[in-house]
Amino acid sequence: MDFHMLERRLRETIEGDVLFDRFSRGRYSTDASIYQIEPLGVVIPKTEADLQAVIEITAEQGVALLPRGGGTSQAGQTVGRALVVDFAKYMNGLLSVSDDAQSCVVHPGMVLDELNRKLKSRGVWFPVDVSTGAQCTIGGMTGNNSAGTRSLRYGIMRDRVTAIDAILHDGVEMRFDSSRLNGRANELSPQAELKRDLLSMGLKYSPLAPAFPEVSRRVGGYNIDALAPNGVLPNLATLLVGSEGTLAVSQRIELALAPLPKNKVVGVCHFPTFRSAMEAAQHIVKLGPVAVEVVDNTLIGLARDIPMFRASMEKFVRGEPKALLLTEFAEDDQVENIRRLRQLDELMGDLGHANAVVEAIDPAFQYEIWDVRKSGLNIMMSMKADGKPVSFIEDCAVPLEHLADYTDRLTAIFHKHGTEGTWYAHASVGCLHVRPMLNLKTADGTRKMRAIAEEAFGMVREYKGSHSGEHGDGLVRSEFHEAMYGREMTAAFEAVKDRVDPAGRMNPGKIVRPSKFDDRTLFRYKPDYAVPEFKTALDWSAWPGAGGGFQGAVEMCNNNGHCRKLQGGVMCPSYRATMNERDVTRGRANSLRLAISGQLGPDALGSDEMLETMKLCVSCKACRNECPTSVDMAKMKIEVLAAANKRRRLPLRDRFVAYLPRYAPYAARAPWALNMRDGIPGMAKASEIIAGLSAKRALPRWRADPFHLDAPAGPSNGRPVVLMADTFNTYFEPENLRAAVEVLTAAGCRVETTRPIDGGRPICCGRTFLSAGLVDEARAEASRFIEAVLPMVRQGAAIVGLEPSCLLTLRDETTAMLPGGESAEIAKSAFLLGEFLWMEQAKGAISLDFKPTERRIHLHGHCHQKSFAAHQPELAILKSIPRLAVMNIESSCCGMAGAFGYNSDTYDVSLKMAEMSLLPAVRNAAVEDGIVASGFSCRHQIRDGANRTAVHAVHIFKEALL
Repeated sequence: MDFHMLERRLRETIEGDVLFDRFSRGRYSTDASIYQIEPLGVVIPKTEADLQAVIEITAEQGVALLPRGGGTSQAGQTVGRALVVDFAKYMNGLLSVSDDAQSCVVHPGMVLDELNRKLKSRGVWFPVDVSTGAQCTIGGMTGNNSAGTRSLRYGIMRDRVTAIDAILHDGVEMRFDSSRLNGRANELSPQAELKRDLLSMGLKYSPLAPAFPEVSRRVGGYNIDALAPNGVLPNLATLLVGSEGTLAVSQRIELALAPLPKNKVVGVCHFPTFRSAMEAAQHIVKLGPVAVEVVDNTLIGLARDIPMFRASMEKFVRGEPKALLLTEFAEDDQVENIRRLRQLDELMGDLGHANAVVEAIDPAFQYEIWDVRKSGLNIMMSMKADGKPVSFIEDCAVPLEHLADYTDRLTAIFHKHGTEGTWYAHASVGCLHVRPMLNLKTADGTRKMRAIAEEAFGMVREYKGSHSGEHGDGLVRSEFHEAMYGREMTAAFEAVKDRVDPAGRMNPGKIVRPSKFDDRTLFRYKPDYAVPEFKTALDWSAWPGAGGGFQGAVEMCNNNGHCRKLQGGVMCPSYRATMNERDVTRGRANSLRLAISGQLGPDALGSDEMLETMKLCVSCKACRNECPTSVDMAKMKIEVLAAANKRRRLPLRDRFVAYLPRYAPYAARAPWALNMRDGIPGMAKASEIIAGLSAKRALPRWRADPFHLDAPAGPSNGRPVVLMADTFNTYFEPENLRAAVEVLTAAGCRVETTRPIDGGRPICCGRTFLSAGLVDEARAEASRFIEAVLPMVRQGAAIVGLEPSCLLTLRDETTAMLPGGESAEIAKSAFLLGEFLWMEQAKGAISLDFKPTERRIHLHGHCHQKSFAAHQPELAILKSIPRLAVMNIESSCCGMAGAFGYNSDTYDVSLKMAEMSLLPAVRNAAVEDGIVASGFSCRHQIRDGANRTAVHAVHIFKEALL
């Protein structure tokens, strides 16, 4: 096959994106499963006409097609040797909502949470609420026949998809719905003939229906039983639900909606043993809950160790339970919900678990509880060892009366094979997500997986359950259809496939005629997978593997795609701006894994393609905090830049930014010279041509009065503080540091600044050098900083800074450049001003006599503040000022990100990031309101993008104190 011709034809024909390069194929070779298969290429259709053209071109050339949404499939549905059709970037809209708001039509790339955000104002939602709702698409959910937390009340996808407008393998469009055949033209059409044949198959195979288990969570194979009349008009859309793109490609999907719940309560039931929780589930469901979800002690322990969940866990987990059952009631009448909550407490007492229910009536508290549950998969995958919880039997569903015995017996099977399992999810319907911990990099781990699967599925058959209960068949479970349903039913599946897709082009190898699920040549970690040893610039010893642990840190990405969320938090701002797989944390992590293991060619880590992959990463550090497996892409980007610097000359603009702290003292002596760039016509354009600095941006203005503190300030017996005089505030906004001295001394602190031991150039944290990958230079600066400040720290001084990117370098990269006790001491003593004031006042170490301040401010938190939990303390201390109204701006990254927003080739993306939330919020603020941002670059983005002046929080503190 001539793939160059295929690529050329696609480029010439469609408006959307066509990706056949090695890095793109690598990024699309995995999903959230254990598999990795490189696709032929990737197309991202922009319109329905594009989609039609793609199918027609591939039909002519006999190329296999594989539709893909968020790439969050856990069974390998969205990987294969085919042309991947990615719907998530463009074909992701809500097309219509019915007048009565009981149904809607969407494109398959529509993300579930985005759909529900758009529907909320109408008082309805799409209630198949899967835990990956922030990133999964309706097309993917339809293909998998997804279910979700509240299926007990709302059913699963086959119950909620009413019609699908699809395109068949040959480009013919067809509507799959419950309409009857009528009219001579329709009767003679290929679509009518196919409908007639499918309905005939429904009648033919209806005697085989008893082969399907009678549990609500049965999603394996094709829904052949839906084709039989059974007293109602068959809905052909149900056949496509759960078909995983193996029959046709959906282009429009019609959904049945539900009214939004008016009221909800949650009871968190605590159990001393896992079995007692499983025994209780069958009794709890009789109280009429909409959800009963289990959380085991492994997940509880892991969540307690993850910063973003720790505070929430302290609120709703008492002691050391072996399991929790999260039970939700959602009747319209809140009095009824409270009554059922009381019944739950009584039931728990009757079962021998008195006073074992934590009640959550407040919606915010409920949100925290469900946020932990929804993150269950990612929390489980946060283990740093090579052995990970592996998905292959997690979708089994058994009748509730057998759940306790099933889990006990399955645990015994795990022990027999020398492993443990982790449990979470849908106790209400007997579908527990269980993942035994295995190392699939080894043949022994794979052998154990096969043995466990065969024994587990044997038990499921014994209990008349389903081996595929929610996440679909894919490459994992398709092999076991014959054992579960029998040869006749498997042959029926094949007959349906052959009639709808006679050429076998639609996502081949799934549901029918599959490969062996334990074929290691299809795994992400294939038999020949290896990462040769290499030297890294930073310390990665907290993880296993080559590169001093860099391999293990990269492999922490489980591809679940939490970084693809479009609302809430900060992560991932570049993906939110471009919607490209290349520009999301998952895509970058996959590229890194493939690079260091030699799958992208020699020296790929520092290659131009890898630099392009990292280009739009703004090093916001959001992934460090918001990714449940803590994939720290900001730090990994430093390794890429450092590797690239070994083979290339550092670009002029990078050198200009990196060495800023070195030449700043000299620039301050003649600031007019550097400020001419924005004062003389043509100079800005010249700087764009020569150095790549956008002419659309004015550069920060150098000041002739840089900050310095000749002698310590404040009472001699005051709380000792070393004020970190960063380069940006010192030379561009020195009034901020002067205000900090006034605030700290007014609080009773004894303030000194950082001074070099050798009397040479000013002290610097090394941040600017790190941004260019010049780690040796950054390490030298960090060493000078530690040498100068450590004696004062050991005498009890705190390091207090104003610029988040600089101060928080001491808590992050400094310890990775210079691991050991000294950098750890510095890290523990370093605080942003708002953090320090909040902490010290809480301890009673300082006194802040704030006077009433009659005004309103809007506060934007720097990304690094949010990543290190330093934004909330600043927000809290500001809110403690009497009569000051503080409005927290819910925003992602401002998009400026140091020099990122000044670069001509990233200027547009920079503004797009700012326009997603920050700039609209600033523009909507009243003219008399203050805008506050503690990040130097954030303030400049606000000025450039919204024509408003933002100030550092230090000036609000000063105003309230002095």
